[in-house]
Amino acid sequence: SKEEATMDALAQMHFATIDYVIFALLLASSMGIGLYYALSGGRQRTTQEFLLADRSMSCLPVSLSLIATFQSAVAIVGVPAEIYTHGTQYWFIGCAYILGLFIPAHIFIPVFYKLHLTSAYQYLELRFNKPVRICGTVTFIFQTVRLLNFVSRFPVVTGFDLWGAVLATGLVCTLYTTLGGLKAVIWTDVFQTIVMFAGQLAVIVVGVQQTGGVAEVWRKVSEGNRISGIDLNPDPTVEYTFWTLGVGGVFLMLSLYGVNQAQVQRYLSAKTERDAIMSCYMVFPSLQLALALSCVMGLVMFYVLSSQMVLYFVMDMLQGLPGLSGLFISCLFSAALSTISSAFNSLATVTMEDLIKPHCPSMTEARATLLSKGLACSYGLLCLAMAYLTHLMSDSVLQTAFKIFGMVGGPLLGVFSLGLFFPWANSTGALVGLGSGLAMAFWVGIGSIVTSTSGGLAAVSQFNCTAVQLSGNITTAMGTALISTAMPTVTHSRPMGLQRFYSLSFMWYSALNSFTVVITGLVVSFLTGPMKAEEVTPGTLYPLLGNMLFFVPDKLKQKLCCVTPLGHGVRQQSTLTVQDCIR
Repeated sequence: SKEEATMDALAQMHFATIDYVIFALLLASSMGIGLYYALSGGRQRTTQEFLLADRSMSCLPVSLSLIATFQSAVAIVGVPAEIYTHGTQYWFIGCAYILGLFIPAHIFIPVFYKLHLTSAYQYLELRFNKPVRICGTVTFIFQTVRLLNFVSRFPVVTGFDLWGAVLATGLVCTLYTTLGGLKAVIWTDVFQTIVMFAGQLAVIVVGVQQTGGVAEVWRKVSEGNRISGIDLNPDPTVEYTFWTLGVGGVFLMLSLYGVNQAQVQRYLSAKTERDAIMSCYMVFPSLQLALALSCVMGLVMFYVLSSQMVLYFVMDMLQGLPGLSGLFISCLFSAALSTISSAFNSLATVTMEDLIKPHCPSMTEARATLLSKGLACSYGLLCLAMAYLTHLMSDSVLQTAFKIFGMVGGPLLGVFSLGLFFPWANSTGALVGLGSGLAMAFWVGIGSIVTSTSGGLAAVSQFNCTAVQLSGNITTAMGTALISTAMPTVTHSRPMGLQRFYSLSFMWYSALNSFTVVITGLVVSFLTGPMKAEEVTPGTLYPLLGNMLFFVPDKLKQKLCCVTPLGHGVRQQSTLTVQDCIR
């Protein structure tokens, strides 16, 4: 297979001593940050300090940590391959970042922060009941553990020894997460984000230089039809159009930056609500920069045929430049470390706060903190095992990662939206809605996999590739006009019936699944009896309907919204803690 051939080629590449030194410095620096926060301050002696950094973080480190959490090796390696296959159309996902960050900053963050949550899923108990909270938590754990299957496999395709890569990433990540808590995770994310940007810039600068300059790169990618205009095709089965990326991508972003525990936990670690909101705003330029770097890498490395070939190309291109291979490997490992450590910490938080503490109300703070560290360590060891097992699989990584976010993050976005925006939604509607959203997600997702495997999808790719000797330097090969001969031509045949449904672009998964939850939840809530004003916990609603119906008289608005003026609850109860609300 192409992946096996790439692994063999990578294994034969020579890493200089300086490359190993740079890589070792990355691991040592990450470990040093964890040890520093384990031995300073409160020394992670309380769950507030271990899980929420004692709510003391400023907006800059929080914002860099927010981007590092999901700017993983999936994006650094996968996006250039998508740019090769589909051209620069993928770049339009940057349009989704506007609403995808503006809405969390002004809707989700104010509500969550005022309630003084630790786990995002505590909100579901306050708004609905404990079963809804537990279902949300279990769904998130499944999503995150599944995602680790894909993120953790990337460091093992870099030419390093398999178990050496797994142990180096997994053990270091587990140790600094367990010892230093969220504060160590955030500050290592800051350091690793800088390394990520440096590694990508090195590849771009060297690549442009070796291919004859910016003008030459632009000429070749233009000849190869890789510069895409705005595609306004409304067909939802087309993977990358302006609508799938700019509109469908908004719901994907909301599921990531609005209700995902890994991100919510960072908002809640900020010193003030304003710092939390500002961190969300500051993510925007960083995300745009990260997207631009990944897309430019795709244009420079136009010989790429798969995500693993990106690695082969970069490693081969940097062979004669001591230290740069190590820098790129550090870039890739930094991306993996930041995503995995965030996953460990958030998994430990929801397990502790949502599944253990409610059943052990008399647990001491010291015991709870020790147990939280044990959970983080356990999830780390679980990741080590998964990293090896998933190496034996052959999944499509970038698209599979997006599908996981859409299939599981979409229903979670739906149940939070149901609670925040619709006062009459009740707990029965939330449970049934979440179940229907997950059922829809797996129906479409599994159907897509089955039809793809059986050859039932709409597009059949036919590669018209000229044979190229890969044993030589790929940079030399870039000097020839390979774009015109290596670009896949795709023959489209319009799918019919269920096949068309299954061929829905994965960028729409979050939107489809969240709307399924909301619509089903509202219908069930009306059938089983909508919630009354006195039944809604103050501070758990956002006055969306009240703001939209500003032209309606107050009495009619109160009747339509089922509760007293919506804005009052949030403002008057802004200082309530979770315990106050539960009491």
